Amino acid sequence: MTSPGTASISLNGGQRWRAFWVCVSVAALTILDLSKVNVALPSIEKALGAGSTQLQIVVSGYVLMFGLALVPFGRLGDQRSRKALFLVGLSLFLVTSVVCALAPTIEVLIAARLVQGLAAGIQMPQVLGTIQQIFVGKERGRAFGLFGATIGVATAIGPTFGGLMIAVGGVQDGWRWIFWINVPLCALVIAGVLGLLPRTRRSTPGRLQLDPVGLMLLAFTIVTLMWPFLFTTGAPTDDPRRWWSLVLFVVFVSAFTWWERRYAASGRSPLVPFSLFSISSFRNGTLVVTTYFTAIPAMFLLTTLFLQIGIGTEPVFAGMVSIGFAVASAITAWFGGSLVARLGRPLVVGGLIVVLVSVVALAIVAYTVPAGVVEYAMAGVMVLAGAGAGFVVAPNQTLTLAEIPTREGGLAGSVGQLGQRVGTAVGTAIGLSLFYSTVYREKDGGGDALAVFHDAYAYGMVAVGVFLGIALLLGVIDLGARRRAAQD
Repeated sequence: MTSPGTASISLNGGQRWRAFWVCVSVAALTILDLSKVNVALPSIEKALGAGSTQLQIVVSGYVLMFGLALVPFGRLGDQRSRKALFLVGLSLFLVTSVVCALAPTIEVLIAARLVQGLAAGIQMPQVLGTIQQIFVGKERGRAFGLFGATIGVATAIGPTFGGLMIAVGGVQDGWRWIFWINVPLCALVIAGVLGLLPRTRRSTPGRLQLDPVGLMLLAFTIVTLMWPFLFTTGAPTDDPRRWWSLVLFVVFVSAFTWWERRYAASGRSPLVPFSLFSISSFRNGTLVVTTYFTAIPAMFLLTTLFLQIGIGTEPVFAGMVSIGFAVASAITAWFGGSLVARLGRPLVVGGLIVVLVSVVALAIVAYTVPAGVVEYAMAGVMVLAGAGAGFVVAPNQTLTLAEIPTREGGLAGSVGQLGQRVGTAVGTAIGLSLFYSTVYREKDGGGDALAVFHDAYAYGMVAVGVFLGIALLLGVIDLGARRRAAQD
């Protein structure tokens, strides 16, 4: 089944690239908020007296709501005005940023972050759907290359940006500046949407097809999957009963699958067309990016925590360690977008190998390089990691959506983004759990303070390496499938 049709409006080259840069600015704003808050967690803990579980929800609650919104609003954007959804999401993002900045208690901050994640989830499907619609062929590869570069920069520069805001605003209230800065940024992006984003489609009249039962079942599926990870901090107070929600996850995912197949068989458009997963390029690419994003955000968070808590590095300098990653990934993502049409999946596999080697190097550097120098050594390794990362995200995005019809671009992009958000929540929770459980265990045993954090970082990075290894294996499997298909 297909979504209700929309008529595309032909755009010239200038209009296409103008629309692209507006979309990229929206994506950068939402992704930046995923990573820049990480560096503020110690400050939020001191200022609001937050516990480890509450701090985890500040980060992962945003990711949860982001993930919940992606598929329904991707579907809505494919049927109606993406420009209107941009404005709704950005306006809500601006308001919730103000609430976060003014939050008097951790409970208010958590509530605002949850709604802020919803706002981010409204916007992101419109970004991918618009790019998928207005570009074709090699031009689409270049566009996704630039998009990947922007996402890489936003993800990696977030900790630096957050650390700078804390340095400007002070230890007590600097974390509030992380949210205040969203206000002028949102205003600029809203102005860009209103003044620069051309109309790309004429909506076809007709009833919305949103599959409300499927929407409800999908929401329960996502929540029950992510719930135990949201409440995993590595502290001795973690409630082991949280894992029982995974039993409910199995129930809901089974019910969702049954309902979607039944809904499609009745002649209606399901929320998630499972026919998308019959396209091997889409299926494999989505699995690669999901496992990749299970690793990378955790890598940044663990490195920041090790430097801040273990070494005593100031937040702004701990964040600056990732600048090299941002610059290198931006450069290679641009080249990757141009090379992917010629090299294909081997480009992604090569990038994953470089990132995996870099993760091993980071763990070795943390153990062997003394405090005062380790920050610089890690920054050097991050450059190598960024060089590999640029060949992963943007080329993989191009390969994943290459065979997807334009009319389903927003929905297909949303499914991939949902995988990334679930992966981020799971990977962050596992990394944090290994890090903090090691700290609690070895500190109680009277271990040397620095040695404790060496071990904590190493255990966390083992999880990062495992997930990158899985992503690499999936990439190799897809490479083999493509070669067999070419021979046939």
